[in-house]
Amino acid sequence: MNQIMKKYRLLIVAFGALLITGCSDFLNESDPSNFTEGTYFTRPEHARASVNAIYAPLREITASGFGGGPWVMTEFATGQAGTDLGQAASSYFVKDLVNTAENSYGTSYWQQYYKGIGNANLSIAKIPGIQMDAAESRKLLGEAYFLRAWYYFTLVQLFGNIPLITEPVKLDSDQLRPSQAKPEDVYALIVDDLKKAEEAGLPWTDVSGKVSLGAVKSLLAKVYLTMAGYPLQKGAAYYDLAAKKAEEVVDSQQFKLFSSYYDLHDPAKKNIEENIFMVQFKTQIIPGNWQELIIPYNKGISAYSAETGGIYATNEFVKSYDAADLRAQEGQFFFTKFTHEADRKKEVDLGGYFVYKLFDVAAQTSTANSDLNWSLIRYADILLVFAEASNEVAGPTAKAYSAVNAIRKRAKLPDLTGLSKDQLREAIWKERWHELCFENITWFDMARLRKAFDLTTKRFNEFVGHKFTYGNNLVLKERELLFPIPAYELKNNSNLERTPGY
Repeated sequence: MNQIMKKYRLLIVAFGALLITGCSDFLNESDPSNFTEGTYFTRPEHARASVNAIYAPLREITASGFGGGPWVMTEFATGQAGTDLGQAASSYFVKDLVNTAENSYGTSYWQQYYKGIGNANLSIAKIPGIQMDAAESRKLLGEAYFLRAWYYFTLVQLFGNIPLITEPVKLDSDQLRPSQAKPEDVYALIVDDLKKAEEAGLPWTDVSGKVSLGAVKSLLAKVYLTMAGYPLQKGAAYYDLAAKKAEEVVDSQQFKLFSSYYDLHDPAKKNIEENIFMVQFKTQIIPGNWQELIIPYNKGISAYSAETGGIYATNEFVKSYDAADLRAQEGQFFFTKFTHEADRKKEVDLGGYFVYKLFDVAAQTSTANSDLNWSLIRYADILLVFAEASNEVAGPTAKAYSAVNAIRKRAKLPDLTGLSKDQLREAIWKERWHELCFENITWFDMARLRKAFDLTTKRFNEFVGHKFTYGNNLVLKERELLFPIPAYELKNNSNLERTPGY
């Protein structure tokens, strides 16, 4: 935490200067390279640049290479992913249930997301003091509140008792080495931030990829759904809140499911239709950075020089889909064969189920420079949030069936009908597992439900005691409901307590 707080205060200055160096007025400043926190926040463009900097840590989690990538942490924790990348030790620590506080993935999440929180705190504190259009100021603050909520929502789910910091931290501040807060207090801030963002005047959609009202309401629905489950267990009242908030998104008619699964990894579909909120990338400028990790190991199919085999689906997971499910068929969510890089007429057997829904075809076959965005919230998720939450409140209803059956229809599966509340509950969970796999969602579902999907029986087990289908008696324990607070942070902040079990 100490390291993070010493860095974040000047990050926005560097980022802001980068964004606006083409502005002639800015070039007339006496010494633009010598901005401080006290002198920077004076113009509307400074406000915009400071908020832009809050987005930046989102990209760091998808960064991937021979050492793996932080985003795979929650995928290996499901027991549904494999890897051939032997040197990515952090992947194996999680995958084989021997994780430690030294895991580099957890450290990346902690450091990057607290950097984002620090930048959000600074923008929230400083933007109100800038003379600028009032409506634009409210919108910028709405983006900052949403992003702070996103970072805290992810961190509290991953690590449990975490520091709660809401103001800029100076070197002499007590919060430089903060103590941990109760999860309920963190969730209270998250909800409050998202309610403020709701009232900020943001548009329902934003094709440029900035925070929109649709993203705010969608995240609030997901937060309420999580609060209804573990660890807070707020139950029926929060299922009702989740259902109503998700219903606002559905009833807005601003979003729709893609007609083809290919659209999920089509750069032309950025920030529209099903894509409610995404991490922004741009080929030749800030290209998508996970492509090398999802390529089969040294099969010679890619324009990228490194083919790492860093993550793929286990055979058992893909076989858990119904036989008629389009998502499990070749070239939909997964692929088992592809053309050879030296001869595109030659087909290569890949020897496993690799993740096609994250695969940039143009980058892999020609440019080695991805133009794909990374999806954080898509409409399919919100339909399933509504279906699950509304079923908990009122049992099976026509609208709940309509939401889940829209997902199934695209997958070429028959409509669900005539189910009990308990049967529909498990059917919706199963759709979440199969629809949202490899999007950093499944483990969070496991933690809030305390359930795990049995790939053999296709039913749901209790989380504690669930056995993975690979390895030698790999059984989830209570400690796996959280990831450990990083050892580096424990070493530099004596006010932090070690995560139980690690």
